[in-house]
Amino acid sequence: MDDERPDVLTIGRLAHRTGLPVRTLRFWSDEGAVPPVGRSAGGYRLYDAESVARVELVRTLRELGLGLDDACRVLSGRTTVAQVADAHVAALDAQIRSLKVSRAVLSTVAKRGSTVEETALMNRLARLSAAERKQIIDEFKEEVFGGLDDPRLRDRMRAFSIELPDDPTPEQVDAWIELAELVRDPGFRTRLRTWMELNTPIPGQGPPPGASIWWARQIVQTVAEVRKGGVAPEGPAAAEVLAELFGDADRAAVLRGLEAGIEAGAEHYRRLVARVRGQSSSPDATEELEWLARALRAADQT
Repeated sequence: MDDERPDVLTIGRLAHRTGLPVRTLRFWSDEGAVPPVGRSAGGYRLYDAESVARVELVRTLRELGLGLDDACRVLSGRTTVAQVADAHVAALDAQIRSLKVSRAVLSTVAKRGSTVEETALMNRLARLSAAERKQIIDEFKEEVFGGLDDPRLRDRMRAFSIELPDDPTPEQVDAWIELAELVRDPGFRTRLRTWMELNTPIPGQGPPPGASIWWARQIVQTVAEVRKGGVAPEGPAAAEVLAELFGDADRAAVLRGLEAGIEAGAEHYRRLVARVRGQSSSPDATEELEWLARALRAADQT
């Protein structure tokens, strides 16, 4: 009989040779991936050495995540392994990006203890297209920075990009969710606009008192060193620091600009933007800024 020849394999012998279950081989055979080379007198499927090679190729492609349709196309010569692999890599990349987004959303939900409604909102924000994300940021920048008296600063802020990369890390997605929620908040936009107006130079005039607190980090570094030395904001040593930093500038104007930035959460916004962009940022200066505000209030009362 044909099925007793050593070069011909029944499906049972093919299963033994390849280590795959008979039911799997039968399914692959029915789908055309590993068709029998003939039939025995009793009507049983027969396979040969080439069938073993086909089984190994199909198994490899299946372990790599390709479907039987792709395997059949490769085996029939309608496409190549390289072409199928290239298409599958693109699909896997998209799946990986989606999984990263899902992980970031779930991580944020767990950290915040979010409600179902909050979870749904975060998921929508995380999965916005690049164009939709850009629209949110453009609307925010126009409302906060549009119409400022300093054209150079206005144009620089408008050109400042806040983009989530095509392949973001979970940390970047988490930062984008928080940033998107923040910049869509009308209250935050109003507070940030007030802060910008107080610290934007007027054409033909010098910078507003205290604007350098935000545009130059040297002041923050000076205050950090003073705090590290244990200087209290209400003491005489703090008054000397203020004199060194601001000279005879209008201290009340300095305080107004400083308080507006603290109330707006400008430091938090700055650090969120850096995280979305995958950039390192200088340390959070909120404590230094609050120390400075306390020192200015104390000096105003003396």
